[in-house]
Amino acid sequence: MASALALAFVVYSCKPNLSEAEKLDLEKTPLQTMDDMFFVQTENGQLKMRVEAPRMEVYEHDTLSYDLFPSGIRVYAYAEDGTLETTIVARKARHDKYPKRKNDELWSVFGDVVVRNILRKQTMETDTLYWDSKAHEIWTDCYIKLSSPDGYMQGTGMRSDEMARNAILKKPFDNEFYIDRDSTKVVIDTVNFIGPMLKKL
Repeated sequence: MASALALAFVVYSCKPNLSEAEKLDLEKTPLQTMDDMFFVQTENGQLKMRVEAPRMEVYEHDTLSYDLFPSGIRVYAYAEDGTLETTIVARKARHDKYPKRKNDELWSVFGDVVVRNILRKQTMETDTLYWDSKAHEIWTDCYIKLSSPDGYMQGTGMRSDEMARNAILKKPFDNEFYIDRDSTKVVIDTVNFIGPMLKKL
């Protein structure tokens, strides 16, 4: 009789713990988490990209693996000569990887996305942006605003190379431009200037 009571007690006491385990959704549980994440990408010894994030969560599945950056992300991309050219800042990000498709991956950034091409002094602002590292392209289907020293453009949808050098709006609207330079100003190239031809006497 005593052994039967003991067995009943053990089964009863374990039941709540089993219920909590059953509630755990492994599909939504990260395999690994990292705080203050930082990594760099190089090519032939040349720095190409630097990524920083307060937190990264790694999820692994059969057909799709992905990294989540729930607390924001900063991306720094460098030109061929090593100069910092482009930066991307966003509140959240996701990096999708397809194990069965070699080199097939997609980056998505969300929330107050700001892309700056420092060398061209151009800025793009949108809510969602995608980056295909295989195709070397960035794009969005959301509202976007493009600013430069000469003015700004706005519209819906954009496509550009990954360094944001040649952004093209898909559906521009209500665009305004201002010119802060005098178009009538004459600039003389003192290096290549030959001067007026002298009249022969």
